[in-house]
Amino acid sequence: MEGEFDYIIVGAGSAGCVLANRLSADPNTRVLLLEAGGKDNWIWFHIPVGYLFAMGNPRSDWMFKTEPEPGLNGRALDYPRGKVIGGCSAINGMISMRGQSGDYDHWRQLGLAGWGWDDVLPIFKRLDGHFLGDTEHHGGSGEWRVEEMRLNWPILDAVTAAANQMGIPRTSDFNTGDNNGVGYFHVNQKRGVRLSTARAFLKPVLKRPNLRLETGVLVEKVLFEGRRAVGIQFRQNGQVVTARTRGEVILSAGAVGSPQILQLSGVGPADWLDELGIPVVLDKPGVGRNLQDHLQQRAIYKVQGTRTLNTTYHSLPRRAWMGIEYALFQTGPLTMAPSQLGIFTMSSGEHERPNIEFHVQPLSLDKFGEPLHRFPAITVSACNLRPTSRGTIRLRSADPADKPKIAPNYLSTPEDRRVAADAIRVTRRLMKQPALQPYRPEEFLPGPSVGDDEASLARAAGDIGTTIFHPIGTAKMGLPSDPMAVVDAELRVMGLERLRVIDASVMPTITSGNTNTPTIMIADKAAEMILGRKLAKAA
Repeated sequence: MEGEFDYIIVGAGSAGCVLANRLSADPNTRVLLLEAGGKDNWIWFHIPVGYLFAMGNPRSDWMFKTEPEPGLNGRALDYPRGKVIGGCSAINGMISMRGQSGDYDHWRQLGLAGWGWDDVLPIFKRLDGHFLGDTEHHGGSGEWRVEEMRLNWPILDAVTAAANQMGIPRTSDFNTGDNNGVGYFHVNQKRGVRLSTARAFLKPVLKRPNLRLETGVLVEKVLFEGRRAVGIQFRQNGQVVTARTRGEVILSAGAVGSPQILQLSGVGPADWLDELGIPVVLDKPGVGRNLQDHLQQRAIYKVQGTRTLNTTYHSLPRRAWMGIEYALFQTGPLTMAPSQLGIFTMSSGEHERPNIEFHVQPLSLDKFGEPLHRFPAITVSACNLRPTSRGTIRLRSADPADKPKIAPNYLSTPEDRRVAADAIRVTRRLMKQPALQPYRPEEFLPGPSVGDDEASLARAAGDIGTTIFHPIGTAKMGLPSDPMAVVDAELRVMGLERLRVIDASVMPTITSGNTNTPTIMIADKAAEMILGRKLAKAA
């Protein structure tokens, strides 16, 4: 790595690809982008239904697992993270979701100036390449394409009607700041093909001579002179390589990777680092703490008299037609996001805005990466949007190749257990509505033997609960007065120079919905801060 770079970005995922695009726009700025995974040259990174094959596959997934979780009755969960340029946006559910205006206003109330809803809405609109075009809530010319679903399922229309019968209104757009209601998700696709951040932001600018991408990189540590970040040491093809910067090092390795790299570099809780013999550069207690995630209760219901993806997938003629339809028209089941229908509502009367989100899927399986069930069924997953449980990510050893210890600490608070129990009750009430009775829904999970009392439902939530892949918060934004804060409102690591963290790990609290689009917004806003000027709206 000859010479010095202006910016070294670690991680070409949802945030890193956006940063690489924005920071390399000036031809006089030299940018190095380091990615631990590989290129997205596999068909299942692009056909939307490929998430079924990408999650749980070492070619595309880091194959992390959580520690055994007491709140999940001792179970350890698979913890998918994208192992490719585009990161998790290359294997996720493609759901376009900003969250609620109250999420960002809460960040501003924490003292984080510039992060309220009115502050971030222009960034979301600038990014939008929305099928609705330029409106009060959306933009039409940004790189981040948003489209409608390209198929429909009668059983999901029936679930919509059932939600209406419960008093949940229909909505045609979850991204206005208020996502209360039931409706079909909008997706990040372009004419039926998955749109990852690599495809939207990175590949169009890779020919810039001032932008260099290196893949297959294992970052060992950030290099410091005193408390100033001056470069990165990494391993590639068996060689130890050093890259230096005259500007900034930016960690965009995600809510798992960024705290891992910080700790490897001597930035983190001193007692954790001392245990592993890592010299402490800065005692930062919040690095790796404050982990938040959306835990979903994956209720499964067998249905009759209607098609689901289960039956389509296990029929060879229908499976063949799926391929033909996609090849000819880019429509049909191969364009499916894992969840088509969303419901945002309250788990009980004590909540003023929706606190649970349903992902409703016309399919069922034991877990992603395993075959679909052979019986027709739907999955009705409810997750607590604003959990109060907090977990940790910490090093297993001082070896950068070792996977970290991931302990989300799910259902560790009475409030989270109560919301989980209430969410199952709401699910059962939904499935008993008249609109669904022609399909004879039969509860498969958690099962009719599980009672409706608090203790039974809380235990059932531990049995069927699983991550919905939204870890955040492990290097959170905050004020200097907050001992757990890692970065300031401009995402600079407090106590160090020329080092920022820009990804989902900086969220102080989780957004009320899917977290990929908020992460992209954070990256775009951060680039604006770094450059010290407003970014022009994408042409």
